[in-house]
Amino acid sequence: MSGGSGHGAVIEVADLVVRYGTATALDRVGLTVRAGELVALIGPNGAGKTSLVNAVLGVLRPAAGRVELGGRVALVPEGRQMFDDLTVEDNLVLGAWRRRRAKGARDAARVYEVLPQLADLRKRRAGSLSGGQQQMVAFGRALMAEPDAIVVDELSLGLAPLVTADLAEHLRALNAERGLAVLLIEQNARLALELCGRGYVLEAGRVRAEGTAAELAAGPDVADAYLGGRAATGGKTDATEAETAGAEGETAATEGKTAGTEGKAAGTEGET
Repeated sequence: MSGGSGHGAVIEVADLVVRYGTATALDRVGLTVRAGELVALIGPNGAGKTSLVNAVLGVLRPAAGRVELGGRVALVPEGRQMFDDLTVEDNLVLGAWRRRRAKGARDAARVYEVLPQLADLRKRRAGSLSGGQQQMVAFGRALMAEPDAIVVDELSLGLAPLVTADLAEHLRALNAERGLAVLLIEQNARLALELCGRGYVLEAGRVRAEGTAAELAAGPDVADAYLGGRAATGGKTDATEAETAGAEGETAATEGKTAGTEGKAAGTEGET
């Protein structure tokens, strides 16, 4: 992984190959997120989305290809992954774990300005919050890293539609007001394509389609498989099996390092 991606790209992935044993989870995948963009990555379970996130953040080493970061990148992880027994504020400060605590406290104050709902919750135990409130904390924790881009992994997972819509508006506002680039990894294709300007469709470890959100939504394959209520069909592929095995193999390490991942990724501007 290296820094200095071209053409204003904050995240640039080219010819990325990820393997688990003999099975290929990602096969020559390419993806670009430019400064200030909202970009969607949609696809079914087992498509390779988790492998792509982990490769972008440096959690796993690809077999081939490259990942370049043109700035600081932070993660809003799937399932929020709070420290339930810590307060909201303590969870936020962990997002700035590489900096001095006093600096972290100042950063938290700035996060409260951007996400004022968190100020009222700052002394609450994270485990006592609703799913939507926890997702807001996950946003705030990522912002503590002062990123140029955030990777949001499954925004809508386990949340009611109204809560998801509210969080999507907050994400849109962060993009518009702060110029924050966003890569949204999402199974809810309708939500992702309504929120983002461009998108990619990942299936069986390969990018099957890319374009503007309008182009993807109008395409018959995407419309039928993701927007018409019909799940994508097909037999279980090697990529699906590899993605599942790899995700299970990484779970323990990922959960143990989650709070530090954002800070670690945030410090990544050069070779990691």
